[in-house]
Amino acid sequence: MNIVLCTVSNADEGKQIAQTIVKEGLCACVNQVPSITSYYIYEGKFCEDNEELLIIKSLKTTFDKLSQRITELHSYDVPEIVSINVDDVDEKYLKWVKDSVDDK
Repeated sequence: MNIVLCTVSNADEGKQIAQTIVKEGLCACVNQVPSITSYYIYEGKFCEDNEELLIIKSLKTTFDKLSQRITELHSYDVPEIVSINVDDVDEKYLKWVKDSVDDK
């Protein structure tokens, strides 16, 4: 299992990405966290932006497809798509994730 983090520019973009990747079987679940502030350097400029965070529960085996699909749907030139591998997870929850994700 893995958890993928992805920031989005606004609630509508987050909802559209979340609904699409769940319906397409690329992940089991997406939590959309509103109102975060991100600070970063991009193209040599300091940026401070209000964003939303998607917390995506999926499988390691679907990361490449998931990342590609998020990139297609995302408004950013360089979207944040960060995978965190999960070694310890409740057995029943992991079964649900596996049953929900189409990793073929």
